[in-house]
Amino acid sequence: MQIWRSKSSPHHKTPIALTIGNFDGVHLGHQAMLSRLKSVSDNLGIAACVMTFEPHPREFFTPDQAPARLTNLREKLERLTVSGIDYVRIYRFNYDFAKINPETFISQILQKDHTVQWLLIGDDFRFGARRTGDFALLQELSGKMDFEVEKMPSIRIDSERVSSTRIREALKAGDLLTAQRFLGRPYSISGRVTHGDKLGTKLGFPTANIRTWPNRPPLSGIFAVRVCGAIKTSPAQKIDGVASLGTRPTIHDNDHPTLEVHLFDFDQTIYGYRLQVEFIHKLRDEEKYPDIHTLIQQIRKDVIEAKKYLESH
Repeated sequence: MQIWRSKSSPHHKTPIALTIGNFDGVHLGHQAMLSRLKSVSDNLGIAACVMTFEPHPREFFTPDQAPARLTNLREKLERLTVSGIDYVRIYRFNYDFAKINPETFISQILQKDHTVQWLLIGDDFRFGARRTGDFALLQELSGKMDFEVEKMPSIRIDSERVSSTRIREALKAGDLLTAQRFLGRPYSISGRVTHGDKLGTKLGFPTANIRTWPNRPPLSGIFAVRVCGAIKTSPAQKIDGVASLGTRPTIHDNDHPTLEVHLFDFDQTIYGYRLQVEFIHKLRDEEKYPDIHTLIQQIRKDVIEAKKYLESH
């Protein structure tokens, strides 16, 4: 898969099949769109392309109110690669981009920059300045500009619309099973193992400290997890563990979330490794304990409960 940034241009201007969106989480609704895109591109003999934006428009306009991301950019690109997409075009979202009117977006970006032959959008898609562009406008101008446009209906599970918003709500509530149903996989966070304060080792529960993306994660608490990437010769092999994702209130007086994972029956140095942590079951919320001894007792209970859950599932 090739990646183009907004300031770069494709090496050659050939017709493409395109879909546009943020694709946060690459959930089952997104996967259905990508499958349809790939099917049409194969039938037409043209490349399948995804257009996305960085940062998310709501992060740009209202960073304090923007929703937590389900995936960072790297994770999203990895998911798009698995879907068989040929090209991804990443536009930097800024004031200049936000001011582009819908007609210019179609003529300049879709046609001049990309030579779109076939376009797929979701049923809630809006574009251009003040989100005034919609499917009706695309239909109106598609004949004049020689491209086809198709609108894909939302995917529903048990009458609920699959959406990034609904998945965030489930994760915040600790409902990992609903998030997994809508994602089509367990929710996960990936990152590199970095050096921490070594407190876990001192407490008898060594942890891998995983660097996450800058904005807040969509969930918090103590979890039973499965982890990929810790075994170099077999990176897809999963290891059971227990994870803490939060501010560690007993240890630190700050609000910066940290992801720490204690792997069961594992004793290898993995600094610098990139791990993928799958969140299988929420054990409890974070708590502030009166002393380290009480914290150690609770960690022991968490390890026992996590092992019991993972062994039975």
